[in-house]
Amino acid sequence: MFADLKKFLIKGNVVDLAVAVIIGAAFGKIVSSFVKDIIMPPIGVLLGGVDFSDLAIVLQEKTADTAEVVMSYGVFIQTIVDFVIVGTTIFIVVKLIEKAQKKKEEVKEDKPAADIALLTEIRDLLKK
Repeated sequence: MFADLKKFLIKGNVVDLAVAVIIGAAFGKIVSSFVKDIIMPPIGVLLGGVDFSDLAIVLQEKTADTAEVVMSYGVFIQTIVDFVIVGTTIFIVVKLIEKAQKKKEEVKEDKPAADIALLTEIRDLLKK
């Protein structure tokens, strides 16, 4: 059983997944800061200084015996905006990677064609 566990943990896929999770968490922090500190302030100004995270409905006022009960729908709106920006960013990154890989494949395809053309030219010269 220990050998199977060791084999599972050392597999490349598990290590790749662990690296992806760690990088994803760090990337999430970057995007959250981007949304909170860069994107939301101008949107707040455009909406008259509204900070989404402060938007809430008070369901029950604070009393001496109970705490205030608040439905913070602004935090929910902020989370949706974060999700849309993260999704868009990941989509753009994936598309850029796909485009780079496609160009790399085209370069690889062109290289053998040039070799074949050169060999064909040499063959034709040898025939003469």
